Amino acid sequence: MSPLENSSTLAARMGRWSARRRKTAIFGWLAFVAVAAVLGATLGTKQLDPADAAVGESKQAQEILATGGFADTADESVLVTSEAHMADDPAFRAVLADVVRAVSGRDGVSDVQPPLASEDGHAALVRFELADGEGEAVKLVEPVLHSLAAVQERHAGFRVEAFGDASAQLALEQTIAADFKRAEYTAVPVTLGILIVVFGALAAAAIPLLVGLSAVVAAISLLALPSRVFAMDEAASSVILLIGLAVSVDYSLFYLKREREERAAGRGEQAALAAAAATSGRAIVISGLTVIAAVAGMFFGGSAIWTSVAIGTILVVAIAVVGSLTVLPATLSWLGPRVEKGRIRLLSRRRGRGEARVWGDIVDRVLRRPAVSAALAGGLLLALAVPTVFMRTADTGIDALPRSLEIVRTYERLQAAFPGGPLPAVVAIEAADVAAPEVRAGIARLRTEAAANGLMGEPVTVRSSEDGRVALVSVPLAGNGYDETSAAALAALREAVIPATVGSLAGVKAAVTGPTALSEDFTALMNERMPLAMGFVLVFAFGLLLVAFRSIVIAVKAVLLNLLSVGSAYGILTLVFQDGHGEKALGFNSVGGITPWLPLFLFVVLFGLSMDYHVFILSRIREAYDGGLSTEAAVAHGIRTTAGTVSAAAFVMVAVFSIFI
Repeated sequence: MSPLENSSTLAARMGRWSARRRKTAIFGWLAFVAVAAVLGATLGTKQLDPADAAVGESKQAQEILATGGFADTADESVLVTSEAHMADDPAFRAVLADVVRAVSGRDGVSDVQPPLASEDGHAALVRFELADGEGEAVKLVEPVLHSLAAVQERHAGFRVEAFGDASAQLALEQTIAADFKRAEYTAVPVTLGILIVVFGALAAAAIPLLVGLSAVVAAISLLALPSRVFAMDEAASSVILLIGLAVSVDYSLFYLKREREERAAGRGEQAALAAAAATSGRAIVISGLTVIAAVAGMFFGGSAIWTSVAIGTILVVAIAVVGSLTVLPATLSWLGPRVEKGRIRLLSRRRGRGEARVWGDIVDRVLRRPAVSAALAGGLLLALAVPTVFMRTADTGIDALPRSLEIVRTYERLQAAFPGGPLPAVVAIEAADVAAPEVRAGIARLRTEAAANGLMGEPVTVRSSEDGRVALVSVPLAGNGYDETSAAALAALREAVIPATVGSLAGVKAAVTGPTALSEDFTALMNERMPLAMGFVLVFAFGLLLVAFRSIVIAVKAVLLNLLSVGSAYGILTLVFQDGHGEKALGFNSVGGITPWLPLFLFVVLFGLSMDYHVFILSRIREAYDGGLSTEAAVAHGIRTTAGTVSAAAFVMVAVFSIFI
């Protein structure tokens, strides 16, 4: 018996046990997925309240508003426009009266404001609030929109349209749901098609996909358990789908390819499985731990959103590792030669003819001139990474959405008629009595100062809580809510207007929230926490690789190459999505910045997933070196035997992720 077949590592023992007790392993896995699905459906996953996702001063403001009951409402506006009529015309007033009646009689609607005319008189705005205690505003806004559609039908020549927190969220949810449905329908066939090309057989191609999908189902279902303590952001499920499918397919691909390779070398079925468990299985464990360590960097992001995404991703990676070490070898043992069922001879011949020769030629040329090859490849990566120095983050808001969405065109018309109106800053004021003369005088001065400042405009509105302890002041900001003009207006409000008015009163607390404030505070937090998160990931990954391979050189090389990969990705993002190079060819409009959450997310995901490839290649090189080959021969052998598989795994990821474009 060879050392590989008698390996005592955890992965090897799990693989041998699963192969011998395949029924237990297979039915145990199916039972686990079923129990997870039932548990998730029974408990339900507690969703993160948007207020809990706020950070910095925005969070303080939302906590103040919550004590006054304002956090349970969503702002909505109805824009009425006409090119032929002015707002004070009888026909225009009739439309506005119809709008007020239509929204006033609906469940959850409150605080309907008198119509406000625009400066040119051809537009008017009706504002109101929607109850949003459990995120119900999105449901409550649907009948309101139906009523407004009826108003539109009754008044030809006028445009009646809604925009606000709930109506925008509803439009986005409907669009995203349709997009994801198309993506889901496309992702599985595309992944299966690529795997068929890789393996040349239908049965072998289906195995990684089934393992991946079952791991994703189990992880999304089990989110219900940690959500009892940490509420989950809706993005967690999407990330689980992407990362879970990617790592599961990767792990299954490497395991299955190694098992096939061992059988092709003359080993029996059980011996080939044992060898795959001892080699690829061990690499899967190391890789999984490295991915988990990288994803754990999200915990340093300082936001509840990062915590929920990190928990979900760690959960699916852990499940994928366990599935790859148990149900995968059990399935391969059960199928035996039947894993080659559905073989496509043309693909098998092409794969067998071209893979070794192509990669062998590349490796031979690289190893003949390693210094030149390293300089060229490293230089290219460094050149691509240079634009990273100029990368800036900015919440692009609604500007990042396609103009094909009706809600986006509504927003643009509303913004043109009432600058700052759709996305105002919200000043939360807390006092023993907001109706006290000095507090009312301070709020009046705030309104005056805000109106007099060129960066803020009208209408500045004030509402008080029922208990009289909290006041909400809505201040429209110049700009579109997310640009530099809006950021300057917010800074002026926070640093000049408030300190000179209500902020100077004893016993009065004031803080600012709203879309602009939420964006600026989140960006500031990301800039503060990014170095800490990156440092944790680098140190932890280095330590894991050092323990796994017992080589400082290997650990340092892997970390540096991954940093180069991340830097190159940042550079390309900056060139394309920030600076707009190639935007016409790609069919989008650049928005002048990178969304604030992307750098950290990209770093941990790319670092973790790319470590998969390093670990698998290095494991094979180390195995060859321990088997007696020289360093150069071991490198050549390791890359020749893994490069095709690594490229196939990467291509699966690229193809599946590209669907989400």
